[in-house]
Amino acid sequence: MAHPLLKEVLPELADELIFQFEKDGEHQLAEQVSSLQIVDRCRCGDDFCATFYTAPIPKGAWGSEHETIPLDMEDGYLNVDIVDGKIVSVEVLFRDEIREKLLQQVP
Repeated sequence: MAHPLLKEVLPELADELIFQFEKDGEHQLAEQVSSLQIVDRCRCGDDFCATFYTAPIPKGAWGSEHETIPLDMEDGYLNVDIVDGKIVSVEVLFRDEIREKLLQQVP
């Protein structure tokens, strides 16, 4: 089964990510957004969490080339995990509208 594209499941979030990356001069990351697939979602069970993975979840840590980029949002929190220059997960917190759509597409 193919994984859904972020831009099809959460087009507003995809646009937000592109805007924020471009604003911050992260053009390479902005270019990745249109092809990001949602591989899985966080299964922590917190009712404020809409975090999802765009790469297979590692058994341990992401590795030494991992970095987290916090994005300046007006609503909620958005942190993007990068490994070797590639987006591997997007932590979305306190964005109920995103969580609802994510749960519908990735139960």
